[in-house]
Amino acid sequence: MTKGRYANIIIDISHEKVDRPFQYKIPEILRESLEPGMCVRVPFGAGNKVRQGYVIEVTDEAQFPDDRIKQILGVEKGSASVEADAIRLAVWMRETYGSTMIAALKTVLPVKKNMKLKEKRKIRRLLTGEEIRALLGEALRKHQNAKARVLGELCHEPELPYELVTGKLNVLPATLKSLEGQGIIAIESESYYRNPVRIESDRVTGLPLSEEQEQVRQEVLSDYDNGIRKTYLVHGITGSGKTEVYLSLIEGMIKRGKQCIVLIPEIALTYQTLLRFYKRFGDRVSVMNSTLSAGEKSDQCERAKKGELDVIIGPRSALFVPFPDLGMIVIDEEHESSYKSETMPRYHARETAQYLAKLKNASLVLGSATPSLEAYYQAKKGAYRLFTLSSRLTGGSLAPVSVVDLRKELREGNRSIFSKKLQELISDRLSRKEQIMLFLNRRGYAGFISCRSCGHVMKCPHCDVSLSQHMGGKLVCHYCGYETGDVKTCPSCGSPYISGFKAGTQQIEQQLYKYFPGIRVLRMDGDTTRQKDSYEKILSSFSEGEADVLVGTQMIVKGHDFPNVTLVGVLAADLSLNDHDYRAGERTFQLLTQAAGRAGRGSKKGEAVIQTYRPDHYSIVRAAQQDYEAFYEEEILYREIGPYPPAAHMLAILITSPEQIQGEELAGRLAGIARNIIEKGTVIGPAKASIGKINDIYRFVIYCKSHDEKVLANVRDRIEQAVAAMELKRESIQFDLDPISSF
Repeated sequence: MTKGRYANIIIDISHEKVDRPFQYKIPEILRESLEPGMCVRVPFGAGNKVRQGYVIEVTDEAQFPDDRIKQILGVEKGSASVEADAIRLAVWMRETYGSTMIAALKTVLPVKKNMKLKEKRKIRRLLTGEEIRALLGEALRKHQNAKARVLGELCHEPELPYELVTGKLNVLPATLKSLEGQGIIAIESESYYRNPVRIESDRVTGLPLSEEQEQVRQEVLSDYDNGIRKTYLVHGITGSGKTEVYLSLIEGMIKRGKQCIVLIPEIALTYQTLLRFYKRFGDRVSVMNSTLSAGEKSDQCERAKKGELDVIIGPRSALFVPFPDLGMIVIDEEHESSYKSETMPRYHARETAQYLAKLKNASLVLGSATPSLEAYYQAKKGAYRLFTLSSRLTGGSLAPVSVVDLRKELREGNRSIFSKKLQELISDRLSRKEQIMLFLNRRGYAGFISCRSCGHVMKCPHCDVSLSQHMGGKLVCHYCGYETGDVKTCPSCGSPYISGFKAGTQQIEQQLYKYFPGIRVLRMDGDTTRQKDSYEKILSSFSEGEADVLVGTQMIVKGHDFPNVTLVGVLAADLSLNDHDYRAGERTFQLLTQAAGRAGRGSKKGEAVIQTYRPDHYSIVRAAQQDYEAFYEEEILYREIGPYPPAAHMLAILITSPEQIQGEELAGRLAGIARNIIEKGTVIGPAKASIGKINDIYRFVIYCKSHDEKVLANVRDRIEQAVAAMELKRESIQFDLDPISSF
């Protein structure tokens, strides 16, 4: 049976803007062999110019009459190029996560078009110094002042930067052209790559590895040499030296002529991680993240393609840098939620990296102190090779953790943000000139503003969320950006008793100044890190001892290493347990364990304090004990009973509509389609999404659960077909396979 008579093809994907596929006939000779991702030659445009294209789909459905469809000329030799792999990856993402093909293509192509290289221009004299001086005298006599300025400089310097001459010397390009025409100077251009990495640092060699670290290095590299490709999970307690393991593995890969991708969860980690890699491997390391300009991104991709880079570091988008000789992908802190895309296609970097590693015949290394349940579940089943790093490199042990019951504090009359124990420990660390980190997983001046008389909460008029109070009394919606002034009286009952739940980072900062006069505080949250390089400035200031306390949201607990930090305080630890989400316990455990792991990473002993209203919750108890295995065994039982990922698969379907009734009706029809397919599984909903309205758009959600991922793929395909037939204009549908947060 033939595989299809037509191919949908993207033309010259590496040169032209990705727009839309064009359909071509498949010649009889290629019917059995043509596959998505192959590079082909096709006639294109009115002049039928022969161009390269990439097959994204093989189909039997013709888009036009047969006599209007041109035919493929042939398959390019050696078409398993970087671009072809990108197409295959996009096809897989489209099939796995559901999205348009164009959306998948735009995801896997970090650069939509190649940018011109930057150019340096210089002016070089073609005559001797004596000849230049003679011409200078002549120019001065004739009052040719601009010419004289150039010649005067060329008397001393044989070469001058072009911008210096046209800028500082105020010489017009026409004057330089004239001098070039007379054979006095040559204007030369030199192309160069934009380099986003500007680090002056001496090279260092690797640290000696512990027995546990050496086992990882030897086994992974030995497997690679023997043609064995696996996914490896490195479960290492905080401070156990996971990064040093990555460095040693990558060093081994570079010696084997291979390139490596290192994914990190936050842009905030880029500088600190990059510095360690740069010290080890020099300028063959670069970075790829959202702060780069289009030109910088283009140049890093070109350097990667040409083999001028060995290592690229960045968040999940760095996965798509086009390395032709990829040998290893490393995903640090693999449990982090930022590895899941929040836009279509809603891919997860871990699964996507697994498919890419398979395409490229590469190895995949995952690392975390608190692995995701998905990764640990696979390791327990034997699908991943599990390594454990159980000791800190400094020789010290994990910081002891105290759990403070805030209910008891309140009964004893302490209404402060800080428990008595935390206050005592902060005073102690200040007297010893040691540093403190205070972590809160909320942002803004106050969580919400409400009336103490009737309980009315100030909400955004366009979204189904409460407004947050910022400095100056301003109320802000963190979803649509709506702002309004401070509220003095309740709009519902007229009461003047309006106040906020004051547990924001700014409030903590103010309370520190109140309780500890003269204290030096740095704050790191979504509001203080909006500008480029703000992460690095705050982290380097704290690292250099310019502040006693770093206050921040969850970005401060992600992998940072400050040897002088001996106290970590977690404020309102149980806030994340209030998420209406089956992952709330896992997320809380991970945050608290990571936070506690920031203390005592140097030679000094550390301590952590967890303040909570729910001291008996298993995720808080296990985090205080820093016992991942015990937490996993308890949590996986809930997932199996649910059933929830990783014990089963889940498909979330989001329906959005500007009209509430139409949205409800559409959601009901789609839920009916799902129920007709899933017999042994479960369909939940439709119901209002966790936030029922954002920016005047109503949101409804359906959850489908099944142990068989193919069943959910069938649900998605059937719904996509039904929606396409409806030709919706105002409603939209999104899919999320195994969501890590609720819609």
